[in-house]
Amino acid sequence: MTTTGDTLALFTERIGLIKSYEEALAVLYWDLRTGAPRKGMDVRSEAIGNLSGQMFKLSTAPELGEWLTALEEPATYEGLSEINRRLVKETRKEYDRSVKIPPKLYQEYVVLTSQAESMWEEAKRNSDYASFEPYLDKIITFTNQFIDLWGVKGTRYDTLLDMYEPGMTTEQLDRVFGGLREKLVPLSASIAASPHQPETGFLAQTYAKEAQKKFSLFILEQMGFDFAAGRLDESAHPFATGLNPGDVRITTRYLENDVTSALFGTIHEGGHALYEQNISKDLVGTTLATGTSMGIHESQSRFWENVIGRSMSFWNRYYGDLQRHFPGQLDVPVEDFYRATNVVEPSLIRIEADELTYNLHIIIRYEIEKQIFNQGVKAAELPALWNAKYKEYLGIEPSNDGEGVLQDVHWSGGAFGYFPSYSLGNMYAAQFTDTLERELPNFWELVGKGDLLPIKQWLSEKIYQYGKLRTPSELIEGITGKPLDPEYLVQYLKKKYTGIYKL
Repeated sequence: MTTTGDTLALFTERIGLIKSYEEALAVLYWDLRTGAPRKGMDVRSEAIGNLSGQMFKLSTAPELGEWLTALEEPATYEGLSEINRRLVKETRKEYDRSVKIPPKLYQEYVVLTSQAESMWEEAKRNSDYASFEPYLDKIITFTNQFIDLWGVKGTRYDTLLDMYEPGMTTEQLDRVFGGLREKLVPLSASIAASPHQPETGFLAQTYAKEAQKKFSLFILEQMGFDFAAGRLDESAHPFATGLNPGDVRITTRYLENDVTSALFGTIHEGGHALYEQNISKDLVGTTLATGTSMGIHESQSRFWENVIGRSMSFWNRYYGDLQRHFPGQLDVPVEDFYRATNVVEPSLIRIEADELTYNLHIIIRYEIEKQIFNQGVKAAELPALWNAKYKEYLGIEPSNDGEGVLQDVHWSGGAFGYFPSYSLGNMYAAQFTDTLERELPNFWELVGKGDLLPIKQWLSEKIYQYGKLRTPSELIEGITGKPLDPEYLVQYLKKKYTGIYKL
């Protein structure tokens, strides 16, 4: 007779094996995007597909379903530890979704997206959408097949949103984004009309790549990034990969004519890394050893990049260090540098956008993704649609697809439904900051001294340690006492830009 202990042991052993496959695949993906030889792409993609297929079979095996059913028996479930209860709940959700996908179809999809990510890099570099379009068309077709198999939640796009931000719907996002747009557009207009526009011309210089790298590493160290448990590399698009809390890899992109791109990109990915590095050791080896949602994950990258990294207090401490890395190049007062790095103006590139207009970049992608899956827009139509949206929302148009529809890596990996997480992250970050300022009354004094570790410790205790053990709503309400409220972001932006533009 099989006991509960036996079933739990078999279940946790299987979860550990799945996690091992995930880690091995993550290393292969990381290598593919940080310099793997182009000629090896097809064979590597097949290898990734084969391993993913094996992992998928383990994740959808009948015995896993049987173990879940046994562990979900009320008396048994209540007797499990908090970690195991959450693990059963999360595994059930993934199992019920994955078991509906034929393994062969899934493996074909993984091979396709592996190839597509490499093709995207080349297409972006050459502004050649035509070479990438067939891959994207197939990815959209696969995704629609998956939605049909999973079952539609509200709308087809809701089904995808739920994968990245559990429970989120287009109805909620339409309301939130509509409210944001309504309040930020007048603020943007006031900023544009202000006679106190920051001077940015002094930033237009050539900055040695090696010096940029050294300063990026220095700032990561100041943030509390553990280099014994992580590394910084270079890629076409910055990203973070958490293999386990002891191996978290981030990348950045160095531009010789822009000292801020790699810097803020590094701080952003460093925020993701701090989350992954400080997850409780009790969760290691389980699928709970990751962020609870992409919105919460983005709240940490956006918090470190913008709330801290673009603050006057931060640059009062670190501007001298930046000047020493680029002697003779930044001979302007710290306030001028601070204002220049917080300028608000329409721009084409999302990852380089200011805090205020950044949300418009996300709304554009959100609306396009809704049209793809709810209205049947085709891959061939996307460049024209993209350009029209930028003209409508930001008053500017891309001169080529490299700075337009090809600028983001996400669609090449099939990550539809992911983009709203960035703006949700901004909202979460502003609300967390409001509580943080009250619970650490010397918060800005700490930033001004470069004493960032108490801030990292607060975030570790409140957010990071829990990994996926808490839901997004449990975290935001448990920490701030309220559900997610976009008004915190509006007030944060108003306060900041009123000061910078002397409104």
